[in-house]
Amino acid sequence: MTGASHPDGRLLVPLYVHPAVDPAAWRAVAAADPHRIAAVVLNLADGPGATPDHVFADAAEELREAGLPLLGYADTDYGRRPHAAVVNDVLTYRQRHGITGVYLDQVATHPSALPHYRRLATAARAAGCSTVVFGHGDHPDPGYAEVGLADLLVTFEGDWTAYREMTLPLWTGRHAAARFCHLVYDVPTEEAREAAALIAARRAAVGCAVPGTGDNPWSTVPHGLTVAEPT
Repeated sequence: MTGASHPDGRLLVPLYVHPAVDPAAWRAVAAADPHRIAAVVLNLADGPGATPDHVFADAAEELREAGLPLLGYADTDYGRRPHAAVVNDVLTYRQRHGITGVYLDQVATHPSALPHYRRLATAARAAGCSTVVFGHGDHPDPGYAEVGLADLLVTFEGDWTAYREMTLPLWTGRHAAARFCHLVYDVPTEEAREAAALIAARRAAVGCAVPGTGDNPWSTVPHGLTVAEPT
């Protein structure tokens, strides 16, 4: 569906702010047209957190009731984090929040790590995740795009200046645009449409452009979603 921020694609929303800190951001995402949202990434504490958080759980339930697919964030530390620890995060998200997919972040790009990530993807699907996203943040070895591994590859995560200078490797042209996602931060409001057009032109059918900067730019609402005041 056509959207204000991604005219030819859908939004993957990294919602990395607690609902008690910014309830308006969560309301904005919950109010979005579900056809525009590919998924929302839940991230309590660089993972599901050590203990249940009922405020977070209630807010996540509102997103699910709004028809939005939920992905649980799990850090893989570029292949250094043990398999069992990552899988435990997935299982915890499934138990607490009923996620239907997983966002594996800091995924390695080199081919030697492929067996490790193949095992993680297999384990995530066995745990009930119908969607597996690999958050490389850069273009990986083409082997990561093999069928049956990840459904979506985040092949760019960075600021607007770097995105404008990024070039696509030729191998990406052999795959459908639906396999790729670009996440861009520090995008000024007046340049949001330009960012959307560039994401589409680079054949990423899923993306997100936010105005945020600093250590956690994903604490801000994506361009194109309206933050409404509470009634």
